[in-house]
Formats: sequence, C-alpha cells, structure tokens
Amino acid sequence: MLTEKFLWGGASASYQCEGAWDLDDRVESMWDHYLHEEQLENGDVASDHYHHFEEDIKMMKEGGQNAYRFSLAWPRIIKNKAGEINEKGIAFYHKVLDCCHKYGIEPFVTLYHWDLPQYWEETGGWLNQEVCDAFEHYAKVCYDHFHEKITHWVTFNEPKWFVCSGYLIGNYPPCFRDTQKTIIAAYHVMYASALGVRAFKESGYPGTVGIVHSFTPVNGVDDTIETRIAMRYADNYCNNWILDTAAKGEIPIDLLSELSKNYDISFMKPEQLAIIRENTVDFLGLNYYSRTLVKPYTEGETTFVVNNSGKEGKGSSKVIVKHWFEQVMHDPNSTYTEWDTEIYPKGLQEGLKEVHEKYGLPIYITENGIGMYEDVTVEQVQDDYRISFMEDHINAMMNAADAGVKMMGYFAWSAFDLYSWKNGCEKRYGLVAIDFEHDLIRKPKKSYGWYKDMITGNIKIQRKDL
Repeated sequence: MLTEKFLWGGASASYQCEGAWDLDDRVESMWDHYLHEEQLENGDVASDHYHHFEEDIKMMKEGGQNAYRFSLAWPRIIKNKAGEINEKGIAFYHKVLDCCHKYGIEPFVTLYHWDLPQYWEETGGWLNQEVCDAFEHYAKVCYDHFHEKITHWVTFNEPKWFVCSGYLIGNYPPCFRDTQKTIIAAYHVMYASALGVRAFKESGYPGTVGIVHSFTPVNGVDDTIETRIAMRYADNYCNNWILDTAAKGEIPIDLLSELSKNYDISFMKPEQLAIIRENTVDFLGLNYYSRTLVKPYTEGETTFVVNNSGKEGKGSSKVIVKHWFEQVMHDPNSTYTEWDTEIYPKGLQEGLKEVHEKYGLPIYITENGIGMYEDVTVEQVQDDYRISFMEDHINAMMNAADAGVKMMGYFAWSAFDLYSWKNGCEKRYGLVAIDFEHDLIRKPKKSYGWYKDMITGNIKIQRKDL
C-alpha cells in the first residue's frame, strides 16, 4: 500500500526549463558554452520557467499534485571559483519555494542536474578534485539559505547518465571518449555526493538527503552462467557503482578489481573512501524509463550509439562493452519509442523489489514518462499513449508497494514540456503542452486531467499482474 503522505507530482530541471540563461548575474554553464559553441538548439529560453514559475506551479496545484521535483542551478547561485554568492539567484529560488508553499506543493529539490558552471569545466570539470570541494561549498550555501523551505534534498541527478554521456560515449559535454577519464569523473561525482550528504547531516537541519539514479534493471536473454556473468557486468556498469556507493558506502569490489587490470585507480584515496563509507543516503530516487536486456559478449569493439534524433535514427542504438556484455536493443517481442526506448513496465515492478531487497531504503520514482512528437497547436493534445504508459507504470509501482517496497512518491517526467538536451524541444514529455513557437502558451494535455483524476481517486488504476 502507498503511504498517506505519498508524494504525487511532476518533475523538471533547471537548464531544461528555466531559460533566462544570462539574467540576474547567472553565469555560463558547461551546457550554455557547449551548445553555443556548437550552434545547437539550446536552453536559452526553454520553457521560460524563470518568468512563468507561478503559472506552472499553480497548474500543478489545480492538477491535484502535492509535490514538485526541480533542481537549483549552480551557475545561478555561485558566481565564481572563489565561491561568491549571487544574491539575485538566491532571491529567485526563494520566490519559487514560497510559491510552492503558497499552493501546498512540497518542494523536492536537486542540487545538481548537470549544469556545471563553465568556470569549473574550464579547470577540468569532474576530472578535477577541486570541483568536489566546490560542490560541497555550493551544497552548504543551499542548505543554509533554503533549509526552512526544503526538507527533501537530492545531491545529484543521474550520475551514470551524465558521466557516461560526457566522458565515455561523448554525446554530451565535455565530449570525451576515454575510459580512464570516465572512471575518474565517476569517482569524483560519488565522492562529491558523499560530501554533500555529510554537509547536510552535519548542519542539523530537518529533512532527508538522497541521490537520484537513471535506473535500468538488468535482465538476461537466458539463465546460463555466461549470461549471468554478462548481467553482473551490465549491472555494475548501469546501476551498482551509483546505488551501492550511495546506499552502502561501497564501490563494488568486483568492478574495481576488473577496472584495475587495465586502468589506474590509485587516485582513490583511503580518506575519501572513508567519507563515502560513512555518509550514505537516506533515500533513493529512481528515474525509470526502461530496462537493460543483455546477452554475453560475442565480438567487436566497445560501441555506444545513442539515438538523439528520434524517428530519423530509430533502430540505430547499439551498446557493446568489450568482454563484458552486449545490450539487446531490438527485442521483437517489445514495443519501442521513436528514440529506441523499450516500453517495459514489468522492469519497474521487479526492479523496485530488487532495490528494496538490496538496500532497504525508502524509494521515490523521481522520473517516469514517455517522450513523443506532438502537435501542440491543437486545443488539447490527446495523449492517450502517455496515459497508458503512466497507468501501466503506476500499476507496476503499486504492485511493488503491495509486495513490501517502501514507496514514498511518484514524479511524472515532466511537469510541462521542456528542452530535452540533445533531443531539443521536439521530444515532448510534459503533462502540460508549451507552444515554443507561440508565446510559450501553456495548455494542459489529456494526461494532465487523467493524472489529477487518478490522484484524487476519481479514476482507479486498473490493477494487473505483470
């Protein structure tokens, strides 16, 4: 069963929705720099949440929601490497938080959703250990200024996604394809997260602090020993280096053993590992879109092809990690979106049980949704496919809760249409449509009304075993 204090809401992220990229002394982020330099579609305006936040939050309240997951922008709060505070940035987030409380919306706040200040990226970004200390300073500033208005804190959103995309796959800034750099960046991010947890617990402020992970439960094509070994490799790559490290304080030793055969891990210092071990999270946030189906490695070099182009690139995605595993991307028994994302609610149900059994911590689904092409010039987007997707996944979550999983909240991705990184604005996830071509007009989609009716009990989820 779900708790009486269960959080139902929508989610966003600072760079993806705020716009106002150079207003009120906000400094350049790594994403601003990269997208401007490459002349790619960017988040300069995005959803213009900076000027529309009250309209957006009011719509959440009118939509029956009681929580809003969003992130603070480091470049809006800290001006420079010296750690100088931008009071205009602090004032903006106070207005957002006051608006949340005005409408009875619980803020669920992430400190880092990928928008590293460019002044730190220029020093090496997450390859530079100084950035870990800078994150701790930034976290303390946020805790000190907002602790009376926020009790649900998240250190990092999706370390696996931004680290692997930025340092291994190379499709996100800083666009490296280097395993050694990936290991260093991954370690520094998890160390920085532990510093953020420690700072919060030492502050004595009320509330809890967790981490949000891009969760892809791992399944195998069969039950052979070879497949089970491939599954372990894939689980370490996809999940364990984040969840084990954050929840248990331990980087998987078999992963470290494997990496140490070909790469340098001597930079991992005992005193830092002690901080990681002693500062574990209070809860886990899981962003679920799909599972990872794997088979044993057969041949070929390590390959990562990510479909950021939608229908033009459908079927092009490919993942091979040499000697570890191959991901099965095109199961004929499954349905996939235009961006090659498998729709598989059973993965959420079984994955939640596995995470509960392994860690025993409270769990929030911090993102869940489906990205589609949509014509928002119509009176109302009839997104029955989104309703079907959400109903199936909320049913999966309820099944897990009935099995004893400590479910605490569900956040739809996304609260409203926003900029979807390298996919631009044409990949739409929102419960509320935003017409990016016509004055950023907001119009609730059919799913917005369905979500309200589900939350308020006017519609019951069709329960079924998966």
